[in-house]
Amino acid sequence: MTIPSTTTPSPVVSGAVRSGRRTKKLVRTLRPGEIALIDHEDLDRVSAEDLITAEVCAVINCRPSRSDEYPNMGPLLLINAGVCLIDLPDDRLFDRCRDGDRLELRGGEVWRNGEMLAAGALQEPELVRADNAQRRVEIGGALEAFARNTVEHMVEEQDLLSGKIDLPRFDTDFRDRPALIVVRGVDHKADLQALRPYIRDTRPVLVGVDGGANAIIEEGFKPDMIVGDMDSASDGTLRSGAELVVHAYPDGRAPGRELLDSLGLEHKVVPAPGTSQDVAMLIAGEKGASMIISVGSQFNLVEFLDKNRRGMSSTFLTRLRLGEKIVDAKGVSRLYRPSPGLSPAVIVLGAGLVAFIIVVLVTPALRDVVDLLWLKLRVLLGGNV
Repeated sequence: MTIPSTTTPSPVVSGAVRSGRRTKKLVRTLRPGEIALIDHEDLDRVSAEDLITAEVCAVINCRPSRSDEYPNMGPLLLINAGVCLIDLPDDRLFDRCRDGDRLELRGGEVWRNGEMLAAGALQEPELVRADNAQRRVEIGGALEAFARNTVEHMVEEQDLLSGKIDLPRFDTDFRDRPALIVVRGVDHKADLQALRPYIRDTRPVLVGVDGGANAIIEEGFKPDMIVGDMDSASDGTLRSGAELVVHAYPDGRAPGRELLDSLGLEHKVVPAPGTSQDVAMLIAGEKGASMIISVGSQFNLVEFLDKNRRGMSSTFLTRLRLGEKIVDAKGVSRLYRPSPGLSPAVIVLGAGLVAFIIVVLVTPALRDVVDLLWLKLRVLLGGNV
């Protein structure tokens, strides 16, 4: 829903523009201070966090950023971070400017070299916050649609629940080991960082779902397996030595296969309904993982709705199937108590040794005893007295 901006004068925001119709790909090329031109209806939380991390000064969206049905968090996060957000009525600006052009944003207007290229609605902070609060009150419609979608998936994708998906043999060993599955999602980087002691002590199987594999490497670890259509993982991540599993459509089409073939990387293909994170969880569950720790995945109603795509119902069903094996990363990081390691013991022993040496040096009688012990030790070792 677009609410007209107020008449309060807005500061002029300027910067070089960089455009991309797929936000998750665009954020990998954005530079601090640039203006992001996107085509993203109902901007979700994860995409907004990526744009904020890229340090953009403004976002121009050629679709409505705010949903009429549920409180999507993307616009609110951008506004709270001080990022200017403008919604345009159409996508003609993609054809009217090129990457690197310097634009000026005056309220809801987009200017270049004294020429107005487009006009839209500036998303005012007060109105965005009020609209978000109202959507939370009126969430019933979105919940009904989500429930209907879930029931449809239960009928259409019975294989997902019944376990009839054929899985190949994998080199990665999941048997009786915890599996940590990282999805590019809500707070995934912060949660992964909080789990560093757990990863260090228990050495779980590390599975990255597309861009989630980048986060694993950024934290200094190496993924054991990467699952997805490979559109978000960097080439360096794909070459890290992890086992690569392309998630294909049930009819066999696999968009990620061409990319891996062009890079000369071996991979396996798993045709399955649902999303790539569903496939990753099913692989871990079917191959005997003792526990599945989910990082960045959706764990409440608003997060499921905020993802705003049909596949989220299949994710909900996957959780029902795997049941108690799935644990949220936040729960693990709060409950796990890391082992102290060798450092405290070394410090204690070192302090004790220093204290003993000091006592010997200040006590003449103890010095005589130490000299006698040293003399006997040399005799026993065959040294010259």
